[in-house]
Amino acid sequence: MSTFNVPTRDQVSEKNQGLFDHLKSAVGFVPNLFATYAHSDNALSNYLTFSNAKTSLKAKEKEVVNLAVSQVNGCIYCLSAHTAIGKMNGFTDEQILELRAGSASFDSKLDALAKLAKNITENRGRTDDAVVDNFLNAGWTKENLVDTIVLVGDKTISNYLHNTTKIPVDFPIAQPLEAVTA
Repeated sequence: MSTFNVPTRDQVSEKNQGLFDHLKSAVGFVPNLFATYAHSDNALSNYLTFSNAKTSLKAKEKEVVNLAVSQVNGCIYCLSAHTAIGKMNGFTDEQILELRAGSASFDSKLDALAKLAKNITENRGRTDDAVVDNFLNAGWTKENLVDTIVLVGDKTISNYLHNTTKIPVDFPIAQPLEAVTA
């Protein structure tokens, strides 16, 4: 197994150096996963554009999807990062564990979203009709459905990048899920 380094600012292209500077000013640091995208001259810019694109989902709703998808894909980096971001968006530790398991007993609309994100990811887009119907019946729109599928793809890219490179996690490590039943 080859070892991937996390490139520093002086090891990346001038274009990526500018993105590192922007991330440092916006986030306070350059997360290791974003730095890893900078092994490519274009991937970091492309990913940030894709990830920050407009969507019908609110920040808290995006975290529901990010947590469920990252759990299915077994990405400890993204689980750790989105646990921290989920807390910043008002979720409790218990709610975050439940969302990772693909449900939300505390909110029926978020429950339908978590179940959809989990099902899409587990079935590689061959989503169960009953799950889609439940999602739409919970008050979500077809626009929300499409935006959720796009977000599943967005998160899957990062999950795969970390699962392949295994770069160090620079967020507090997410606790194991076994404490929760889906």
